[in-house]
Amino acid sequence: MLRRTFLSLALVAAALPALAGEPMPRFTFPSADGGVIDTADWAGHTVLVTNTASLCGFAPQLETLQDLHEELGPKGLIVITVPSNDFNQELATAKEAKSYCALNFGLDLPMTDILHVAKGEVHPFYAWLRDTEGFTPSWNFNKVLIGPDGRVVGTYGAFVKPTSPSLRNAIDSLMPQG
Repeated sequence: MLRRTFLSLALVAAALPALAGEPMPRFTFPSADGGVIDTADWAGHTVLVTNTASLCGFAPQLETLQDLHEELGPKGLIVITVPSNDFNQELATAKEAKSYCALNFGLDLPMTDILHVAKGEVHPFYAWLRDTEGFTPSWNFNKVLIGPDGRVVGTYGAFVKPTSPSLRNAIDSLMPQG
């Protein structure tokens, strides 16, 4: 009986890695600049996706997201911001949000249109995160780190700054060495 239980547990444990952390399917996001941001362009890159809101108290994190973009972008890090008004702190249009963030935080990294990330008809990327990772942003400035293989490496709440050791170490571990 004990041997059979151990064998059953071993089979379940062996199957878990295959069930968890599936690679991300292809998604597209409408860009705040017009056009499309396509996740197919992310293949082989480390990607940090952050749901943002221009008027949120966490908005100063936009400066450190921009710093990460400038420092690690040339090495392959892609930083994407996804403005959302799900928590009632975003401006009326993506054009206004993009302009406000550029003026107040020096932001010039890729930004999507204003999208639903937690409430209502959420963007398919966030529906996929909810369904496969059990992750739904609980507030603005939640972060999703995706590895070069397209798998979610980690999710981080608003209080985890882009410079927090837990997030920065995870990013650095995924970047090419040398």
